[in-house]
Amino acid sequence: MKYVARFIMWLAGWRYRGEVPKDKKAVIISVPHTSGWDFVWGELAFLSQGIPAYILMKKEYFFFPLGAILRALRVIPVDRGNKDSQLVEQLVEEFKRRDTMYLCLTPEGSRKKRKKWKRGFLVIAQAAGVPVYLGRVDYKEKFCEVGPVFQPTGDTEADMSYIMSTYKNANPKYPEQFSCGE
Repeated sequence: MKYVARFIMWLAGWRYRGEVPKDKKAVIISVPHTSGWDFVWGELAFLSQGIPAYILMKKEYFFFPLGAILRALRVIPVDRGNKDSQLVEQLVEEFKRRDTMYLCLTPEGSRKKRKKWKRGFLVIAQAAGVPVYLGRVDYKEKFCEVGPVFQPTGDTEADMSYIMSTYKNANPKYPEQFSCGE
């Protein structure tokens, strides 16, 4: 799959930039998230580098036959309407029971423009004791990258402010749908 993913990216003019995560366990955020294509390029980038990343997707996409394909691509269904789902605790347990785990999340939480990002990725990373890699999908230069690494400090507001500031020059597919708090 690694070489197939690299070939598809090459055909489309895309590339993976940077190094593969050095940590065995981490939360990876993928920003910006303005299009369904973000998943496609991100998944191809992970496959091209042999990064076994898990992602979350709303459960409504898990119908036959798409559900089987998504599960094979390490996509975890999530009931976004159930606020009592204990998702953070479940994901922390997944980190504990695995030798290697990369959980990729989109802090924007939607492809629509949001001035405030979801903070769950920081909560999960802190509870699991893992770093956060600041991932990027860049449509202008056609690359995906994982990094740099960020260690949550426990000050969620300061962490979010810093992280959002690193994406000020992002190049989303649909710029009008992207906000990093400005």
